[in-house]
Amino acid sequence: MAATLAATSLAADELKSRPAPEGAHAYIISPQDGDTVSQTFTVRFGLSGMGVAPAGTDKDGTGHHHLLIDVDTPPPQDAPMDASVKHFGAGQTETELTLPPGQHTLQLMLGDMNHVPFDPPVLSDKVTITVE
Repeated sequence: MAATLAATSLAADELKSRPAPEGAHAYIISPQDGDTVSQTFTVRFGLSGMGVAPAGTDKDGTGHHHLLIDVDTPPPQDAPMDASVKHFGAGQTETELTLPPGQHTLQLMLGDMNHVPFDPPVLSDKVTITVE
């Protein structure tokens, strides 16, 4: 029973938000807000006040990017990765994305070693693009 309690406690600790360094900020380098892009395009991620590290790296002040596509509000920490939440756990700082024609929003959210958003969340501004 003690092992079960310890495992439950560890799992709960892994899901607690870690504090974000003051002034930490994610941003989308490109495309920029209002840009028109082709269906397949490159998204470049930026981060200031923190470092990028692969998921599972237990080092203060680091995290990895999640790209939110057409998401109104950041998803809960236990939300599955799907077409609207892309995970970059290897520490990637850019990706090639293919979207259908129309207007779309992109936003970055930094996750810690366990994919949990920081407190306060380290989010980029939303970028609205038009895909031709």
